Parts: sequence; C-alpha cells; structure tokens
Amino acid sequence: MNQKTVPCKDRLKSIAWQAMLQRGLLPDFSVAAVAESNAIAGAATAAGPSFRDLRSLLWASIDNDDSRDLDQLSVAVPAGGGAVKVLVAVADVDAVVKKGSAIDGHARANTTSVYTAAEIFPMLPEKLSTDLTSLAEGQERLAIVVEMAVDADGAVGESDIYQAVVVNHAKLAYNSVAAWLDGTGPAPPGLSAVAGIDQQLRTQDRVAQAMKKLRHQHGALSLETIEARPVFDGDSLADLRADEKTRAHELIEDFMIAANGVTARYLDRRGFPSLRRVLRSPERWERIVELAAGLGERLPSEPDAAALERFLVKRRQADPARFPDISLSVVKLLGRGEYVLEISGQPAQGHFGLAVNDYTHSTAPNRRFPDLITHRLLKAALAGRPAPYSNGELSELARHCTDQEDAASKVERQVRKSAAALLLESRIGDRFDAIVTGASDKGTWVRIVQPAAEGKVMHGYKGLDVGDRVRVELIDTDVERGFVDFAKVEAS
Repeated sequence: MNQKTVPCKDRLKSIAWQAMLQRGLLPDFSVAAVAESNAIAGAATAAGPSFRDLRSLLWASIDNDDSRDLDQLSVAVPAGGGAVKVLVAVADVDAVVKKGSAIDGHARANTTSVYTAAEIFPMLPEKLSTDLTSLAEGQERLAIVVEMAVDADGAVGESDIYQAVVVNHAKLAYNSVAAWLDGTGPAPPGLSAVAGIDQQLRTQDRVAQAMKKLRHQHGALSLETIEARPVFDGDSLADLRADEKTRAHELIEDFMIAANGVTARYLDRRGFPSLRRVLRSPERWERIVELAAGLGERLPSEPDAAALERFLVKRRQADPARFPDISLSVVKLLGRGEYVLEISGQPAQGHFGLAVNDYTHSTAPNRRFPDLITHRLLKAALAGRPAPYSNGELSELARHCTDQEDAASKVERQVRKSAAALLLESRIGDRFDAIVTGASDKGTWVRIVQPAAEGKVMHGYKGLDVGDRVRVELIDTDVERGFVDFAKVEAS
C-alpha cells in the first residue's frame, strides 16, 4: 500500500475527547473522584472468615499484551473421571469502589471504559483499574470466585460462588499463548517462570474447547469479525491492522460465558434480581435468509440459531478468507445486545447469539458498570443482606447502561473512522473491493480491508443491502468528522 505515516495522536485524542462530550460521556474524572482516588492508600484486604485463602493455586491471567486493567484469573483442577473443576476469579472492585461514592458516580455515568484509537478513557481512575483493583501479577487481591465442575463433554454441572484471596502467578498475553498452544511459537516467559503453569494452560485449553464444541452444538454462533487496531510509529499513525481471534481468546471467552451463566442462575436461586445481557431474535432474519440463499444455502423462514450456526460453519470451511465478511453481515443483521432487568422466578429472555438462556455480565468490573452492579448483588446474596438496588433502579440502570454502551461504541467507531480518514486522505481516487455493512434510511456503509476502514456510499447506493460485495472509489475524507466517502464503481 502506498502509505505515509501521519502525525496525529494528539489530533485523534482531541477528536475522541469531543466525541465523548457530544455523546453524553465524561472524558475526565470530577475533582471529587480524583480526591477520593488520591486518598485510597492501598488495595482492599480480607476481613473475616468468609474469605477463602486460594493464593497457592496456579492462577494466571490472559489478556492483551498492553492490558493492565486485569479483571479475571482462571485455574483448573482435575476432579476425576475426565471432569475438571474450573475456577474463575474476578476482581472485587466493590471492595474499594463503594456505592454512592464520587468514583462510583463517574462509573455509573459512563458505565464502561471507552477504548479509542488514540487514548483509553477508563471507567475507573487508573490508580484503581490498573493497580489497586487489578489482579496484577504477584499481588494479593480480593476476588469473587466462580467455581464450576465441567465434565469431559464440556457441560457445566455443580457450581458455587464465594469470596477469596488470590494471587496472579503469571500475566500472559493472547497472541503468545495462542502461538504456543498451536505449536507455532515458543512458550511465553511466564510459563517457564512458574512450574506447572504450562500444564495448567493445556488443561484449561482442553476444557474450553470441549465447552465451545458443546455451545455450538446448541446453536452458539461462530462469528469472526475484523477489529481494526491502530498501529503507531511514535506519535504517527502508520496503519489500522485487523486483530484476529485466537485459541487463547476462545479459552477466556468460553470460561467467561460459563461463569456469567453460573452467576445469573445463582442470583435467581437466591431470589435476587439481576441485570441480564440479552440478544433477542434477529431483527432482520429475512435478510440473513437472503444472504444464505445467495450462497446456495437454505435457512428456515423463522429465526433458528442452530441452523444459522450450521450455515456459518459450512461457509468458514468453504471460504475462510471471506468468512469475516459473512460474519460481519450477520452481526449487523442480528441487531445489538441490551441489558434488561430479570426478576427471580420469571422466564429468562436469553441470548440468541450465545445460545444461552441465563447470561449476565459479571467478569469485567474494572471496565463495565453492569459487572460492578452484579458483584454488589452477589455480595448481598452471599451475606444474606437485601439487594442494594431496587427493581425500579435496576430497570433504569439497564436502560442507561445499554444507552451508554451504545454511545461508547459510537465514539470508538467515530475515532476509528477519523484514523481511517487520516490514512486515506492522500488516496482520493483509489478503488477498493468492499462489503456493504449497513443499509437504512440513514445511509449505506461499506468496509474495505486494507486498511481496515468503513465509509459511506455517497453515490450509487440504491439497491445495495448488507452483505453485498461492491467495488468503490474513494471520493472524499474529513478527519475531524470521521467521514470516509465512497462512490460505487459501475461495472464496465
């Protein structure tokens, strides 16, 4: 690609900051929140016999290479007969961030960390999220532990939830762990530094793959979309590069899905309400059916997750290079997930894409406010106290969290588009192969692959729909507004 590096980090930071404000998000912490953070002397410590001492277990974290806001650890213990006891430890953020505090107020306002191409706007002050409430390597931390018995087929059986003291013995990264598991790279340094961690990961990988297989047999969707990651050379943007989902990502994903399911069912059994994460039946199933038909496949006329999963598996095998395009189209047509209040004893609404009935968010309290809410509900249930939120408050929080998550996604997307506009502004007139990612009364959008960028079709968009392949020409860019404009190239 004929590409130049563009000095831009400060420019993108300014765009991100303005976009936050425009979307009703707070880019900066209040004076009161900063004062509270400065006054916190250290991490929370265990008080009372209700905390189990699990520091000796070979806990490890797997996250992005540069992540410091570590929310969860995992460990696996053989249980006989091919079964394994999987433990997921999640940072006890509530032990430091008290309900009603100024820090909690900021988290409640934004409800999520915002990850833009130039800067991260954390939900909690970095003193907490990357240190005192992070499950950092070598540090004793309080955690809420989800314990699950998983049989050889990947089914979750008996489970329990309790509080504990844990230590992260190895901070590992997705890419290096995945390369080692696949046999294409050496063991990450953390594996050789602690005896037994390597076998731990092998066991966890085996269990996670069995869990994944079982979920997909039940209709969980095999989706693989392209996420653009900015690549900087100093202060200059050099590229937007697609991140790939790896076996290590799958390990963490399957454990977290299972832990979130256990958490939802635990609260229901205790008679507590919960914030569930749901994805209703696809909003545009008829278009998904049309996409499949265009590829010679047939889907039923009514939404059917298992049938859609079989179609996705077949397409991945038939055309792996273009499978992310099909995945992206399906994701767009499924619609967005949302948070809803679930009252104990009532039928669960479920998550279509994950093929699960019971699902909450509880495994990332440093980054998501719904997870912090869930932990407060869990701790009340464990202690035999009333729920810390009324049903009315939870219902309003569910709506607010959904709205703010959507706003954060729009900010992240806008800054990605501004970054793409920076990379593409010298390439007006170039032509690209693209796939239609959005089509509505508001406009038609396409995605190109190199660089990974999305833009609006300004001319020739009539008749285009999600999933269509099209040839486009770049006609304009606007960095400040994040506009990348294309025109459809008519076949000669």
